[in-house]
Amino acid sequence: MLDSVIAYVQSADPMAIYLFLFCIAFLKNFFPIVPFDAPIAFTGYLLFYKKLSIALAVMWPSLGSTLGFMVIFFISRKFGMILYARDTTSIPPRWGEKIHRVFPPAEIEFIRKRFAAHGYLAVLLNRFLLGSRSFISPVTGLMHLNAFLVFLASGISAVFWNILLVYGGYLLGKHWQNIGEFVVMYSIPVTLLFVVIIAIAVIKYRKERKKPQQVNQ
Repeated sequence: MLDSVIAYVQSADPMAIYLFLFCIAFLKNFFPIVPFDAPIAFTGYLLFYKKLSIALAVMWPSLGSTLGFMVIFFISRKFGMILYARDTTSIPPRWGEKIHRVFPPAEIEFIRKRFAAHGYLAVLLNRFLLGSRSFISPVTGLMHLNAFLVFLASGISAVFWNILLVYGGYLLGKHWQNIGEFVVMYSIPVTLLFVVIIAIAVIKYRKERKKPQQVNQ
């Protein structure tokens, strides 16, 4: 599949390439395990041989990525809270009990306000977070974050990610298929930093929850 996609990108006219990049970046939000990033990196390699605009090669996939992110965000925002508010019997028992134990439904409004800043940070970094990008958009929708700020943060994240892909493809040249190793150098430290920030925030939140219980006892 990937070989046919690359063959198409190599032979297509520039406008078709830009639209194609838009589509695959949009679909990446719904099919995260499919290597849709590879054709974007390949576009960077094609800058040697085709009259492509670097700005448009970054803009179109960034727009597709952002719009796809927002579609999932709005779906989660509309239906997520309804599902979450149900009794644990409506959710698979193991997952429902664990989620409600950590984040009780009665405290969801407080939790949303408390973790809002971390939610925006997650959106801003989402393209660089290993193994969690597909969870960011539904979770931020569940938290009912400000749609404009989410759109802005996801757009910025997409632009920087696609700059990295296009630049990586251009820099690697014939070895553009090694783009995965190239972007991991940037993704790993960002992911580790974000995990540490979230872990500290969750630990602090759980300690604060225990204080009122200890006072009541």
